[in-house]
Amino acid sequence: MKPLKSAVWVPLFDELADARVIARLAASAEEAGWDGLFVWDHVRWRHPVRAVADPWVALTAAAMASETLRIGPMVTPLARRRPAVVARQTATLDVLSGGRLTLGVGLGSDRFGEEFTRFGDEADERKRAELTDEALTILQAAWSGEPVRHHGANYTVDDVEFLPRPAQDNGVPIWIAGFPGKVRPRRRAARYDGFFPVNLTHPDELAEAVEGVQELRTDPTAPYDVVVALPPGTDPAPYAAAGATWTLTEFDPHAIRRAEVEAIVAGGPFS
Repeated sequence: MKPLKSAVWVPLFDELADARVIARLAASAEEAGWDGLFVWDHVRWRHPVRAVADPWVALTAAAMASETLRIGPMVTPLARRRPAVVARQTATLDVLSGGRLTLGVGLGSDRFGEEFTRFGDEADERKRAELTDEALTILQAAWSGEPVRHHGANYTVDDVEFLPRPAQDNGVPIWIAGFPGKVRPRRRAARYDGFFPVNLTHPDELAEAVEGVQELRTDPTAPYDVVVALPPGTDPAPYAAAGATWTLTEFDPHAIRRAEVEAIVAGGPFS
């Protein structure tokens, strides 16, 4: 069993919509013994949230303010991002951080901020799943450093070499988010490096989701991460017993306060 790791996980909203604040949180988290710092990736959120920061700029600031923290967007809806641009962003950030980037990927949802329909992006979930899978194929090809020749249903990359490569030998690890009871997210997660089942209600639900993903993996013995989001103060032991390898702090995005987050970060990780 892998040792359980703990990460700070914050929405970049309102009082936290400032890359300088995230940089200071990263430095504090590293000093307090946290293993990672992850940020939400959104362009809009429902009322009362008004200010929203860009995750890539915030993560760059976090990378510059830390040396050991694993960082990343948790999660990026690839269906509203161009995969060639994400390939450049992820490789650049992984090199900058010395190989500390993890890419969280999900389909996204329109119900929290209408951030697909208000910008004319794809709102159909099945189509977003198709776009996500094709984008993931492009990303892994781009991270290899070899010329990418991709002519798919939605994207074209015509003989382009993406350099520099990520600092991590096998490219940037990918964690797939999805509802634990759905088969398609499990299948997608089984092909990559980790699974982030969202909206868990009980450790038993996590155990069932982990078993379902493991059955679908080509090599169930290879290293794999299982990520859970828990409110501060939650005992992580039952989730670790159910298969979790990472816990993320969970904050209410509609009532998040900088002082509260700073205090929790300074207090150290879950124990």
